[in-house]
Amino acid sequence: MLQKIIDRFLPGQETLLHLTLPLAVFSIAVAALTGFMRVKKNIPVPYTRKTFHFLVFSAAGLLQYFYGLKAVSLLGSIVVIIVLLAVIAGPRLWFFRSLARETDAPHEKKFIIVPLFATAIGGIISNILFPQTAFIGYFVGGLGDAVGEPVGKKWGKHQYTVPTLFGVKATRSLEGSAAVFAVSFMVAVFCLFHVSSFSVWNCILVGFICGLTAAVVEAISSHGLDNLTIQVFAAAVIYFSLFLKL
Repeated sequence: MLQKIIDRFLPGQETLLHLTLPLAVFSIAVAALTGFMRVKKNIPVPYTRKTFHFLVFSAAGLLQYFYGLKAVSLLGSIVVIIVLLAVIAGPRLWFFRSLARETDAPHEKKFIIVPLFATAIGGIISNILFPQTAFIGYFVGGLGDAVGEPVGKKWGKHQYTVPTLFGVKATRSLEGSAAVFAVSFMVAVFCLFHVSSFSVWNCILVGFICGLTAAVVEAISSHGLDNLTIQVFAAAVIYFSLFLKL
């Protein structure tokens, strides 16, 4: 049983041969882009960090839809290596500076590593429990969650505190949560149009439930762990709607 699960995740020779180089180039390019945005364009970390988040999650969703889970495992392995190298290098590397929030001081590195592995664990859980819809969880987590922090940074007026790790104070905003809901709703509806035989109204209804779930889960998740919770709960909502025909 365990070996079968492991085999589902491990990239085979063909996947490694055909996708390692393009995915490595993609990952390095995204890291370089966000580093450039932060250092040369002085774009705030909430935007650069979420740019990386958005691009990697979206790539994972597309890879799983077109190439399968093994391709996503390969991308995830490459991203983990690049991010860990950035953490080791520290502020002298532009990419690190695009990920390290000042508000996470003095634990900036921990709040890069924890979300990184939370994302990986969330992907593993989603693919074990909800394999047919895990890729939708990537899209909801990648796009829906990605807008919350930048929107809250720019327009957030009604803030609330959230659970956190390492004693770092963390806040979110109702405006950011509303953005998470809106984008998650639209992403879920779009995906349902393409993978289900639901009517338009059923797609909208399930999309609404998924968006609301994503917003609530994001609002109550500990700072640093929402990459895990959002993708798992989004995948679960879509899974049960499809396979139990809610």
